[in-house]
Amino acid sequence: MRVAMFGYQTWGHRTLQALLDSDHEPVLVVTHPKSEHAYEKIWDDSVAELAEKNGIPVLLRNRPDDPELLDALRSARADIIVANNWRTWLPPEVFDLPPHGTLNVHDSLLPSYAGFSPLIWALINGEERVGVTAHRMNGELDAGDILVQRSVPVGPADTATDLFHRTVDLIAPIVRESLDLIGAGRDVGRWLPQDRAKASFFHKRSAEDSRIDWSWPAERLERLVRAQSDPYPHAYAFHRGERLRIVSAAVSEGRYGGTPGRIFIREGDGVVIVAGAEAYSGRHPGLLVRRVRTDDGTEYAATDYFRTMGGYLTSRP
Repeated sequence: MRVAMFGYQTWGHRTLQALLDSDHEPVLVVTHPKSEHAYEKIWDDSVAELAEKNGIPVLLRNRPDDPELLDALRSARADIIVANNWRTWLPPEVFDLPPHGTLNVHDSLLPSYAGFSPLIWALINGEERVGVTAHRMNGELDAGDILVQRSVPVGPADTATDLFHRTVDLIAPIVRESLDLIGAGRDVGRWLPQDRAKASFFHKRSAEDSRIDWSWPAERLERLVRAQSDPYPHAYAFHRGERLRIVSAAVSEGRYGGTPGRIFIREGDGVVIVAGAEAYSGRHPGLLVRRVRTDDGTEYAATDYFRTMGGYLTSRP
């Protein structure tokens, strides 16, 4: 089949490479210009460069709604569009243009975690599995019928980076399997409608979403730290008015009571910060902070940074 592709960053790059390695022919690529958004500078393999290297026409767009783009799509005579990590809504005159419509590849187990940053949100929420879904695009974001879906487990120490590498490796086989099914007409009867009662939708992350709320239980805070590990912007709090990034943490072995955010006691190789809305009860663990980083980039063992106990880590300066 002749394939037009909409995609961006490493997800789009892997999708285009899968097309190049398949029996299908990529005939047009549409991608976004480079961005200065913190999360869009991570995993930023260039779709445009890969397309140009392989002689495929490329259009750079923030939004796909101009006459030149529509003309280019019509001229490409694509049998199908494949999209992965396209950051804006595609209108029906685009996604319904080819005979086989548009196959969207999304890095979550739809219908859960539609939208943005699904791996990070899923890790924060303690999901046991994450994955990738290939589905038919319709007028509602990430809501169309599912053709192929694959999942991988989330381990107790996994970071968002671990989950990225594990799921991005699913893209190529899912794209090839989906296109082979469609091209051979073997997709008929395989499309599974999404259960909209189970759908959830998440927004794009920003610096505000990495701010630590000490009323969260320690278990969720520990997952937040893993979800925001390098190269993502770390989870952070403030100490004596200065931002402090939490690089490594665990759930404390002991149970500690008091006021959330209190720098309380050394435990093993870290320092315990009291956490949780019910911390006053003394029945819950705290967050065992192991390593921290200041805004100048200096990293410390928490036991070296917090030389005396007492005081607070706060959510704001």
